[in-house]
Amino acid sequence: MNNNRDTIDIEEELFEHFRFEVPKGQASLRIDKYLMSLIQNATRNKIQTAATEGNIFVNDATVKSNYKVKANDVVRVMLTHPPYENHIIPENIPLDIVYEDDTLLLINKLPGMVVHPGHGNYTGTLVHALAYHFDNLPMNSSERPGLVHRIDKDTSGLLVIAKTEAAMTHLAKQFEAKTSEREYVALVWGNVTEDQGTIEGSLARHLKDRMQMAVFADPEIGKPAVTHYKVLERFGYVTLISCQLETGRTHQIRAHLKHIGHPLFNDERYGGHLILKGTTFTKYKQFIDNCFKALPRQALHAKTLGFVHPTTGEMMRFDTELPQDLQDCIEKWRGYSKSHGPDEEE
Repeated sequence: MNNNRDTIDIEEELFEHFRFEVPKGQASLRIDKYLMSLIQNATRNKIQTAATEGNIFVNDATVKSNYKVKANDVVRVMLTHPPYENHIIPENIPLDIVYEDDTLLLINKLPGMVVHPGHGNYTGTLVHALAYHFDNLPMNSSERPGLVHRIDKDTSGLLVIAKTEAAMTHLAKQFEAKTSEREYVALVWGNVTEDQGTIEGSLARHLKDRMQMAVFADPEIGKPAVTHYKVLERFGYVTLISCQLETGRTHQIRAHLKHIGHPLFNDERYGGHLILKGTTFTKYKQFIDNCFKALPRQALHAKTLGFVHPTTGEMMRFDTELPQDLQDCIEKWRGYSKSHGPDEEE
């Protein structure tokens, strides 16, 4: 199958294939032996290889093959391809369709919706919704109908969906060639001092936390990634920025911004759910808590998407309003920054 039709960076994701909760009374036993007794056709060598590659998790942490399981441990085997037994059952989930023609459609994804099955999310995804609302969408190489690219569960914004084989190939080539236009709006911790800049650095799985991506100086590790940013508005302890993607790696914006010391506001996976800047006053802590309640996710929205239409050759650009939760959080910070002078900032 044509590699150009791969969903962007699909090989960097991990998918849950097996999950076991160790029962009470289980005697101490090496995890490779434990899994051999539970997984059909699994050899000790295959299990040890999976452990070496960081694909066996116990209580959300990777373990080696000599780890000894104990009662109540939650053991998961995560692999780089989706489970073969994962069949898509169409689900009647409403979609916010921004544009549609015979070739493609644009969807404004709500925060909280997973794009495709994986990591224990095997129902309620965008793929399940697409399967219900549209017949015969083309499959990419990972057998996902219509998907050309993806955004994270708690990131909101625009996604283009291919409705024909030709559109799938054409659009995927644009993403691969870096000719598509993608702009995100992000609220980040800290005062971004430069009005604009570029973040470069190869991205690969974090060496200790396999659920995170990390930046590596060695170009032989991971895949090259480039993010351009510019400041939209400064609020003292946080900054509103625009990010233009030159590449589309897994967690690219989230990892790049953490790398330069400005994690996304309320991004739990990358530490942005902690109070990283500000005062020690109780009222300030309460203000941050109210912001987190207003925006219970990472502050990231895929605002603009541009590409050449596969059939007409026309350059098309789509833009969305910021979702209400992000607007509410920004307004809180805008009000706070106006009522607190720069002498109170770090």
